[in-house]
Amino acid sequence: MIKSMTAWARAEASNELGTATWEIRSVNHRYLEPVLRLPETLRDLEPLIRERLRGALRRGKVECTLRWQPDAAAQNFEVNMDVVENLNRAIHQVHRILDNPAHISALDILAFPGVLKTQEQDMDEVKVLVLEAFDAALAELVETRIKEGSRIEPMITSRLEKMSEIVSRVRERMPGIIERQNQALRERFEELRLEVDETRLEQELVILAQKADVAEELDRLDAHIAEVADVMRRNEAVGRRLDFLMQELNREANTLSSKSLVTETTQYAVELKVLIEQMREQVQNIE
Repeated sequence: MIKSMTAWARAEASNELGTATWEIRSVNHRYLEPVLRLPETLRDLEPLIRERLRGALRRGKVECTLRWQPDAAAQNFEVNMDVVENLNRAIHQVHRILDNPAHISALDILAFPGVLKTQEQDMDEVKVLVLEAFDAALAELVETRIKEGSRIEPMITSRLEKMSEIVSRVRERMPGIIERQNQALRERFEELRLEVDETRLEQELVILAQKADVAEELDRLDAHIAEVADVMRRNEAVGRRLDFLMQELNREANTLSSKSLVTETTQYAVELKVLIEQMREQVQNIE
């Protein structure tokens, strides 16, 4: 089972104290890199959040944003009378100077910074609510990653099947291709009326066959294709292993191309590289 690193999730939890809303967004990354954005009053939750992320995810840049909205009905306000008295004295001093002083209402006083104080909430209860919402968002993120991975897997599987077909066709055609090349070489010697020792000619044909022999490359391609299919069935983070296998597949396809004697095998090599690149684009997003 494979998981995508690209996903988004949102969860919300509320009680009489307020509402906690989490948004989690993840994208592909070589390692697990959490980016947390929490209100200052809830910063001490970061270690717990990181621990939960490490328990659920292996790779990806994961941005977690928390919005905490206290319930207005649950907030108790207290007037800072020291600030009010200081303001009152300052207002009277200004009134004595101004010819036409503006009227200052009680609401104006209350709006001044520091006049109204909110009593602290029970932060232990708030943190329980925040973690509850985070767990829900994280579970949704993991589920989304699995769903996205289930969309990637069939695409990779279909490419592997096409690659296996190409490898089989090349293997079937190689004896005939080498034989035709040998015959073409013999005919070329005859056209040029070159007197060549038969033993020497046979040696040259053997060398040509060895240079064109791609049996090992085809065997390795088959082995890598089988391993990719096996790795995708593992219940673990397989993205890095798949990325390595894509590099190995591409290396064998390049070797096949360089040993090509005819346009037909060159075209097969190109088709292989196209399929590998299509898979590699998807593999970059697998956890």
